[in-house]
Amino acid sequence: MSGDQNNVFTKMDGTFDGNDRFQAEGGDYHNPEEFKKLINARRSVRRYTDEVIPDHIVNDCLDMALLAPNSSNLQPWEFYRIKNKDVKAKIVHACFSQSAAKTSSELIVCVARRDTWRAHSKQMLEEFAKLPVETPAVAKTYYGKLVPFVYTVGPLSVLTPFKWLFNTIVGLFKVVPRDPISAGGMNTWAVKSTALACENLMLAFRAYGYDTCPMEGFDSWKVKSAMNLTGNCEIVMIISAGRRADGGVYGPRIRFSREQFVKTI
Repeated sequence: MSGDQNNVFTKMDGTFDGNDRFQAEGGDYHNPEEFKKLINARRSVRRYTDEVIPDHIVNDCLDMALLAPNSSNLQPWEFYRIKNKDVKAKIVHACFSQSAAKTSSELIVCVARRDTWRAHSKQMLEEFAKLPVETPAVAKTYYGKLVPFVYTVGPLSVLTPFKWLFNTIVGLFKVVPRDPISAGGMNTWAVKSTALACENLMLAFRAYGYDTCPMEGFDSWKVKSAMNLTGNCEIVMIISAGRRADGGVYGPRIRFSREQFVKTI
């Protein structure tokens, strides 16, 4: 450690003189072969045994999901673990009663919220205030002024044409954040971060020896109705989890050639 042991922030010029415990966090991890095994071990499983996943494992996997990277650390996600039998039955029905839902030990509804950024931005400022060191002014300005400027779109996206015009004109001379500028853009913004957490969740279950299936085949209105889910939100996917049963993997993993997708510019 060096410098001010209370300091946890890197300066805008990239220099750092403080508690390097945060700088070194995870820096010594190196285990690509085990990670490859984990990635290859994850399959979408559509049939599970009757084994119940212990609560502590489910909770640990959810905690690992919440460690996913996300936009501006605004964490625009919610994860609903469905334990109520009546609600679960309704959601299974809304998932077309597919076996991945029907036989699962766990159903987790992964929700992206485009309406929590303002509260979470204020929460970030509150967390800064708890630190034993003064938060850099640029960080306070970011959450106090820039975040509201970028993410406010107004009711019915009333500000969208004005933001588009502003970005178009100013963008001729400067680099500007062109998205999101509408409710649809905010929806995409929230979904991207939530999807990152979904992958964490599935890999966490696999690390514990359980399998998952990310389901997009569902009636979103019926799912929201069963959960009494309101507000500006999008169900990104419903993840089922459990112990893999015989025949749970429906076929070989097929991926097209990497040249079709990986480009070098």
